[in-house]
Amino acid sequence: MNLFDVYSLFPIQVVRGKGCRVWDESGQEYLDLYGGHAVICIGHCHPHYVEMMTAQLGRLGFYSNSVINNLQQQLAQRLGRACGYEDYRLFLVNSGAEANENAMKLASFHTGRRRVLSLEKAFHGRTSLAVEVTDNPKIVAPINAGGHVSFLPMDDLSAWEHELRKGDVACCILECIQGVGGIRMVSPEFYQGLRRLCSATGTVLVCDEIQCGYGRSGRFFAHQHLFDPDRQPDMAPDLITVAKGIGNGFPMSALLIAPQFQAVKGQLGTTFGGNHLACTAALAVLDVMEDEHLVENAAQVGSHLIAELRKLVGEKIVEVRGRGLMIGIELSEPYKELRNRLLFEEHCFTGCAGTHTLRLLPPLCLSTDEADMFIEKLKSVL
Repeated sequence: MNLFDVYSLFPIQVVRGKGCRVWDESGQEYLDLYGGHAVICIGHCHPHYVEMMTAQLGRLGFYSNSVINNLQQQLAQRLGRACGYEDYRLFLVNSGAEANENAMKLASFHTGRRRVLSLEKAFHGRTSLAVEVTDNPKIVAPINAGGHVSFLPMDDLSAWEHELRKGDVACCILECIQGVGGIRMVSPEFYQGLRRLCSATGTVLVCDEIQCGYGRSGRFFAHQHLFDPDRQPDMAPDLITVAKGIGNGFPMSALLIAPQFQAVKGQLGTTFGGNHLACTAALAVLDVMEDEHLVENAAQVGSHLIAELRKLVGEKIVEVRGRGLMIGIELSEPYKELRNRLLFEEHCFTGCAGTHTLRLLPPLCLSTDEADMFIEKLKSVL
C-alpha cells in the first residue's frame, strides 16, 4: 500500500528538533521560521513538555469522556486566567476545523438560524461545514456546498450590516488576522462595528484564533488588539476557537464558550477530544508560555523582525504585514523561487500564502539573534 498522494513535499525528512531549529536525516540544521503551520508554540522538544508528556503516558494515555478527567478542569481554569476569559466554558476537541465546526453548530442551535457570514479569503478548515466558510472553491466538494454561506469584504461594514439586518444569520466567523489569506488584518473600527451589529441582531460572533491566537500576535488572542478588554468587555466575541499552538504538536483544539450559551447533554461530543495526553500537552504549553514570557517575547521579537523587514521594502519586497510573530512578506513576483532558495541554500523554513506572500510563523521562543539571522539569510537570496 502507498500513501494517497495529496501533498506537495520538499525532498527533506526532518528527524530532530530543538527550540527554533530542526535537523534532517543527514544532520543538516535548519532555522524554523514556519513552526509546522504555526503549530510549534513553545519550541521543538522543550524539556518540560517532554517530561510532562512522558510522565503522563506512564500513568494513563487515554480514557473516554464518559468518566471524570481532572486534567480538563485544570486546563479550563489555567486557560481562562491566561487569556482573560475566566467566565467562559471550554469544550475540547481535536483539530481546528473541528473546533470551527462545533462553534457554528452551537451558534445555530443557539439562534435557530442557518446562515453564516464569512470573510473573503477566509480559511477555516476542510471538514463539512468548516470548508463551506472557507473562500476557496477548489477544496469545496459538491456535497459540501450547502448554499447558506455568504463571503463579504473585510472592513466593508455596510455590506455586513445589509446581510445581518435580514435577521436570518446564525453567526459571523472571522480570523482577525488572516493566515492563508495573506496576513490581512481586520481593523478595530470594523471589528467593533461588527460586534455591535451582531449584538443588535441576535447574531453569534465567532473569532477563529486557530492560527493567529495563543500568543502569536503579541497578545493572547489577536482580537484583543482591536478593543480594550478591560474597558470594553461587551466587545468580546461569543465563541473563540483555538488549535495549533495549544498542544505544541499534539493534536488538540478547543472552543471557548461565553456564559449565555446553554449546555445540553449529548448536543456536542467527541471520542478523543480532551484526552489525558492532550490536556497534559496543553498544560505543559501554558507552563512554558508563562515561565518564559512567550507572549511578551512574540510581541518584542516580532516588532523587531517586522521593523527590520520593512527596511528591505523595495524592488522585490512590496509590503510587510503582521503583528507579533505572524508576518507576511508581499513580494513583487511569485514566492516559489525565493522560498526554495531560502530552504535549499540558506536552510531556513518559511511558509507561503496566495502566490506572492512569504508567511512567517516561527515558534514564540524565537530570539532576536535568530530573527537577525533570518534577515541575513533573506538578504543573501534577495
